[in-house]
Amino acid sequence: MSAVAANVPRAAKRIAILGSGFAALTAVRALRRHKVEAEIVLVSPADRLTYLPSLIWVPAGLRQARDLEVPLKGFLDAHRVTHVEARVTGVTDAGRTVETTEGPLANDLLLIASGGRYLRKLPGIAHAIIPCEGVAAAEAVRDRLAGMGKGTVAVGFAANPNEPSAVRGGPMFEFLLGMDTLLRRQGRRADIDLVFFNPSREPGQRLGARAVAGLLRQMEKRGIKTHLGHKLVRFEEDQVVSEGGEVPADLILFMPGLTGPAWLEDSCLPISPGGFIAADATCAVKGLRDVYVAGDAGSFPGPDWMPKQAHQADLQAVAAAHNISATLAGRRAEATFKPELVCIVDTLDAGMLVFRSPRLNLTLPRLPVFHLMKRGFERHYLAAYRAA
Repeated sequence: MSAVAANVPRAAKRIAILGSGFAALTAVRALRRHKVEAEIVLVSPADRLTYLPSLIWVPAGLRQARDLEVPLKGFLDAHRVTHVEARVTGVTDAGRTVETTEGPLANDLLLIASGGRYLRKLPGIAHAIIPCEGVAAAEAVRDRLAGMGKGTVAVGFAANPNEPSAVRGGPMFEFLLGMDTLLRRQGRRADIDLVFFNPSREPGQRLGARAVAGLLRQMEKRGIKTHLGHKLVRFEEDQVVSEGGEVPADLILFMPGLTGPAWLEDSCLPISPGGFIAADATCAVKGLRDVYVAGDAGSFPGPDWMPKQAHQADLQAVAAAHNISATLAGRRAEATFKPELVCIVDTLDAGMLVFRSPRLNLTLPRLPVFHLMKRGFERHYLAAYRAA
């Protein structure tokens, strides 16, 4: 069904949801749990969910594409959702029209959950692999590492300079420590150096000081070299160049800072300094009526440690769905999301658990049970989509 075909006169209210990731699908489930009977139209390039948190296990062969890419047709049918296979190109008419590659789509209420994108402004970034871009990128890491004899792997991340909280560093710690575990199992660690680089002297501060100290101790214990506190200048084919010197590298893994979707430039939506959709604590887009945002596309009020991660996107989606439901029922839309960080920094055989809320910052040491918990949560989370 094209967006043009979907854009026909109707009596019922229409909710448009942009995206098919964590926030979008959580919102669908929450809306139906609230007994919302309105038409729901979901716009995304493909009707499948890629479970990004488990990309860290692709280089070790613990996961493959078929494990992480889940078809959504059954889920969408079960929840009475129409999928429009298209890319969003803009939002106009104060949010009431979504411009897509298949034509315009009218709506009565809009939830933007299309995710963010990576900043690619650093010169030479094409020489680095951004492993969390998807399965193909993680497979490229797997293949490059498997084909490496002797050499150096450099792993790092950076933030959005105009919105420093727009960073996702946790997975890069996991790729780094996971590769160390894998290479030791293979008896190859002595031949391959691992180097971690970051512009900050204490990277990963949103996890909390205790977690950062623990991660740096792990690197020292494992013989992982560090290059910290130097602004990145560029990447070259065989090195990372910073203001503090060069890091020779045969393979570079890098997570850039995040920003909002490129199509925001052609939209009526308010944009934050970092390039995201500006929202309030109810996930409502500032200055617009019945327009909401959840997940990486938005810029939200909250503590400086508030993460860009699937769990936080889910919490925002739940609040947005509650408010959409309230609006349709004639009630005040005043539900707010809870800022919360839950992270298991995995090392293939164990993990360190980090929990953070406005009242608590808890770090539990690296234990095998946390690796098992992370795998168990993946099965639990995907069960609803696979079962459908």
